[in-house]
Amino acid sequence: MTIDRIVLGSTIGHRFSRLLVYLTLILAAVVYIGPLLVVLLTSVKSLDEVRAGTLLQLPHAVTFAPWKAALLSQCIGVSCTGLSHQFVNSFAMVIPAVLLSTPLGAVNGYALTLWTFKGSDWVYAFLLFGVFMPLQIVLIPLAHVLGLLGLANTLPGLVLLHVIYGIPFTTLFFRNFFVTVPRDLVSAARVDGASFWQVFFRIVLPVAIPSFVVSTIWQFTNIWNDFLLASTFTDGQSAPVTVALYDMVGAATGVKTYNVDMAAVMLTALPTLLVYIFAGRYFIRGLMAGSMKG
Repeated sequence: MTIDRIVLGSTIGHRFSRLLVYLTLILAAVVYIGPLLVVLLTSVKSLDEVRAGTLLQLPHAVTFAPWKAALLSQCIGVSCTGLSHQFVNSFAMVIPAVLLSTPLGAVNGYALTLWTFKGSDWVYAFLLFGVFMPLQIVLIPLAHVLGLLGLANTLPGLVLLHVIYGIPFTTLFFRNFFVTVPRDLVSAARVDGASFWQVFFRIVLPVAIPSFVVSTIWQFTNIWNDFLLASTFTDGQSAPVTVALYDMVGAATGVKTYNVDMAAVMLTALPTLLVYIFAGRYFIRGLMAGSMKG
């Protein structure tokens, strides 16, 4: 009888624990998805329906006119061309910044882990310091350097900043992955006469694909969503979409078109949402493969 009570109590406790976990997950989902749902529903309603209804009320007639206006015709200052030009700017900024910072981080992580040299620990510590350095304290020196290089208020200057600021992060990712790679493989290749680049491309690079996925997704998300560097070092036609979104939503005059504003928010967030929808599982696999170990 005592054993049956113990088993029954254990079963009830187990079910209660599972119920508590599910309730917690549902609450977390509501907290995170609720604002996104409000933005999405508002973006597909007419302005009259937005004013007459509630935040979570389903649209009577779905319309993508606000999305079209946000992308092509909504005014940002004196320019009424929507976010289209700034979208091009963001892609022109993100793609080269990711394609430069990720391979550079891979080479750094490889050199600091599997092809060590005298003082490599100090170099790594110096790079690691860049991960924790607040950007706010270096804005003025960065502005001075960009001015000297003739890159102030330009997209190439912004790309350069994101590459420089991204190298410490990507180096950390790759170094923490490469410490899990057996050093005997590299040592054997070096004994056979393989050079630095031969070892990197033929031995190290093929096993580092998971870390490349993690670094690429991380860099793309952070660079696309950046506002501090973009608002400080670009303006007007050279600004990326995050700055244009702020100008559109915060500096509009006259009738407030909430549906167009919400459509602009969705358009701005769409690239990163798509990245995590289609590549999120590879991001998790990359983390599990060891890119965050060490």
